[in-house]
Amino acid sequence: MKNEAQSIPTMYEWAGGMPAFVTLFDKFYDKVLVDPILEPVFKHMSPEHRLHVAHFVAEVLGGPKTYSESEGSHFKMIQKHLSRHLTQEHRKRWVELLLQTADELDLPADPEFRSAFVAYLEWGTRIAIINSNVDEINESPNVPMPVWGWGVPGGPYQG
Repeated sequence: MKNEAQSIPTMYEWAGGMPAFVTLFDKFYDKVLVDPILEPVFKHMSPEHRLHVAHFVAEVLGGPKTYSESEGSHFKMIQKHLSRHLTQEHRKRWVELLLQTADELDLPADPEFRSAFVAYLEWGTRIAIINSNVDEINESPNVPMPVWGWGVPGGPYQG
């Protein structure tokens, strides 16, 4: 008999797996590139950026280790933000557009998923702000990938 923890899906699984994250970040970055606040920051991003971010977030939320095994590491992600001088206005708009896109794509809207997803976005974007306003990293190159789960709610309500 499975225990309750084994029956709770990861956030990655609950969201719909890799196709959901690839579509989310593809549609999201379409919005970013026409947004007056974010377009100047992202206009020179590589064509692979959308997919790398999708892989990174998917991995953090319990998906396959695609990003860390073939595209970079958490240390490399931190390096990409150095000296970018992101502001709270950038951060808030980034989160707002991503959540708007999640709604449009019908990513799970249950309170448990959205609570944990928004918590990760808040945490991650605030770290990006910190890292974007320094010129070097005081982290070990072996800093582990973040792992984000359901948190206090403990998983989706499946009553």
